[in-house]
Amino acid sequence: MSDTFRSGFIALFGRPNVGKSTILNALIGQKIAIVTKRQQTTRNRLQGIRNLPSAQMIFIDTPGIHSPRHALGRSMVRTAKETLDDIDLVVFVTDAERAKDEDLVILDMLRNVRKPVLFVLNKADRKSPQEITDLIRTYSELFPFDGFLSVSGLKEKGIDLLLEKLREFLPPGPKYYDDEMVTDQYERFMAAEIIREKIIKNTSEEVPHAVAVEVQEWKEKENGIVTVRAVIYVEREGQKGIIIGKKGDMVKTIGSQARLDIEKLTGARVFLELWIKVKKGWRDNAKMLNALGYR
Repeated sequence: MSDTFRSGFIALFGRPNVGKSTILNALIGQKIAIVTKRQQTTRNRLQGIRNLPSAQMIFIDTPGIHSPRHALGRSMVRTAKETLDDIDLVVFVTDAERAKDEDLVILDMLRNVRKPVLFVLNKADRKSPQEITDLIRTYSELFPFDGFLSVSGLKEKGIDLLLEKLREFLPPGPKYYDDEMVTDQYERFMAAEIIREKIIKNTSEEVPHAVAVEVQEWKEKENGIVTVRAVIYVEREGQKGIIIGKKGDMVKTIGSQARLDIEKLTGARVFLELWIKVKKGWRDNAKMLNALGYR
C-alpha cells in the first residue's frame, strides 16, 4: 500500500435502524451520534472525524431513507440524498436480515453515484457464517458493490478491517480538520442531541418522533460550571405530561442522564435546566424547522 496520505468524505447510507450511528461511533472511537432502538433517530447530517497516521476520514451519518409523512421527514430524506453530491465513498449499511424493499429503493438511488460503494452487513454477530455468505451473495446480485464486509458495530467487531478497506478507496488528499477534532458540530448541537436521546430512551412510543430540543442558553461561568438551558418541544399536552412524569420524576431522570453525558462532552461541571413547551404541528412548520436547523 502506498505511503501517500489519503483523506475524504464517506457517507453511511441505509434504511432506518440498521445501526449506522452505532457504526459511526465505533469508527470514530467514541460516541458522537445518539443511538436508540427506535427508527429515524438521526435527523441531521452529522460528520465524525477519524484520524489515522496515514489518513483522515470524515464520516457522514445520514438520516435513514424512509417514506416521509411530514415536513420534518421530507427534510431528513432530502438531507440524506444531498449528501451524495459531495462525497468520495459510500458505505451502504444493512443489517443481518433478508433484503428488504427499502434496501432496493436505496440501491436504485445509488446507481447514479459515480463513486465507490461498499457493502457493510451490520449485526453480523447474530448470524452464522453461512447465513452471512448467503446474504452477501444475494446483495451482490442486486448491485455492483466495490467490496463486501460484515461487522458488529455494537461489539466493535470488524471495525479495524473496515477502516483499512475504506482507506484503500480514498484519494490522496490533505487534512481537512485538526487532529483533535472528532466532529464538526458545535457543543450546543451535541447537547441538544444528548437530551433528545435520553427522551427517546425513557419515554413511550408516541413521544420520540414528536420531540425537538433547542439549547437556548449556554454560559461558561468563571467557576468552571457550564449552565445549559434547553427547551423540549412536543406537539400535544399529553406528550408534555409524559415527559414531565409523575411528580416530575421523568424529566428529572432525563435531565440527570443528559447532564452526565454533557459533562463528558465538555469536561466541565454542568448545570442543566430543562423546559417543556407544546408547539402543535411543529414538524410541518417551515419556520420552526429552520430555527431548529432542519432544511
